[in-house]
Amino acid sequence: MANSAPELRQELLDAVGIADVEELFAQIPDDHYMSRPLQLAPALSAESDLSRHLRRMLSRNVSCEDALSFLGGGVWQHHVPAVCDEIAQRTEFVTSEWGTPASDHGRNQAWFEFASQLGELLDLDFVGLPVYSWGCAAGHAIRMAARITGRAEVLVPATLDRERLAVIRTYCEPAEMHHGHIAITPVAIDGETGRLDLADLEAKLSESTAAIYFETPGSLGVIETEAERIAALARAAGAETILGVDPLSLGVLTPPGELGADIAVGSTQPLGVHMHCGGGVGGFIASRDEERYAREYPTLQVSIAPTLVPGERGFTMALFAQNSYAQREDGKDWTGNSVYLWTIVNAVYMALMGPQGFVDLGEAILQRSHYAAARIAALPGVHVRWRGFFKELVVDFNDTGRTVAQVNAALRERGIFGGGDLSASHPELGEAALYCVTEVHTQDDIDRLAEALAEVTR
Repeated sequence: MANSAPELRQELLDAVGIADVEELFAQIPDDHYMSRPLQLAPALSAESDLSRHLRRMLSRNVSCEDALSFLGGGVWQHHVPAVCDEIAQRTEFVTSEWGTPASDHGRNQAWFEFASQLGELLDLDFVGLPVYSWGCAAGHAIRMAARITGRAEVLVPATLDRERLAVIRTYCEPAEMHHGHIAITPVAIDGETGRLDLADLEAKLSESTAAIYFETPGSLGVIETEAERIAALARAAGAETILGVDPLSLGVLTPPGELGADIAVGSTQPLGVHMHCGGGVGGFIASRDEERYAREYPTLQVSIAPTLVPGERGFTMALFAQNSYAQREDGKDWTGNSVYLWTIVNAVYMALMGPQGFVDLGEAILQRSHYAAARIAALPGVHVRWRGFFKELVVDFNDTGRTVAQVNAALRERGIFGGGDLSASHPELGEAALYCVTEVHTQDDIDRLAEALAEVTR
């Protein structure tokens, strides 16, 4: 809360031992500060004026619903059934994020159902409540592996999503962090396949390796066909295998538990959550149901047990004492609660889909994404980098003489959001973009994209 009263402000400064509050922000680089005065609109005296002002500002945005979008790279456009939104707005879930057992009107059971269904999807038996994002889940899982093994290095793909890698670095690198520094070592990618270079992986595995972290599909869309071999190499070296997955791919791809993963992580956003600007994401962590894993979770766990009433079951927190709610800075790691409402939505979505629903959805995405690849690859000078993908594919524009920025600007004029520009994050790819095709894209949508690309690249 703001403490703006001068005497209280001074009391706080004296207690901390500083003369000016700006000293608290000395670590922020100068180029992060605004160099011009903040231009705010004149004060608005009526709610109607404010409403009109905000509507006018918001009308300048173009959403992925308004335009035809092929954006992916961490937040994806999937169909959200109407019942997901309806359940999310019910007061027993909206207003009971925390509180006493007496205020729980189904929340704990819904959380348990989330963990149960996701565990079945992943072929893993122990699932925590989600953390803030996929990157956070990966960071937590890596630190779990470091505590389990007593080692301090993780191997990751060299092409790992740069935002996800930045979050992992935040969790692993500062020596001041609780439980210490973890070195991050990149593993090369085979340029022909887009998959991990197993020779480089074997060369870098050592007695210092706590875990191998990799993804299938990877952040550039490629399905890792050697996942079982990678897990076996990690096991032989005494390291843990952490596998990142897209949960919507598991109706058609082998689940992490069957591939030999010790810990699985991924995004919960595809499971019934709309694309949001700055929100709507979440990251799950799951593992085999062994005490050595369970004891290292920093997240909340929900369990089921019989009550004193015969035939009745209750749902409650388990292993609560080891997280930051109970122990603050002495917990395993810090966990947050910004995605617990989305967890209710995830449970609803998975229940609606059922096992066959995930199969049907996965097959539909594969058919549409590969149709898009065939149409795009037929264009002069345009190439699809790697063929073994699920819903995201790398489109190469190097031979067209156009930059991705130029292509995307021209597509935008035609009402299309093109793929995410990889030229800065992955300069080794040159002018390449990451396109995403899901069940929301029709054949007409894909044909429209191909025709527009033909115009802007000729």
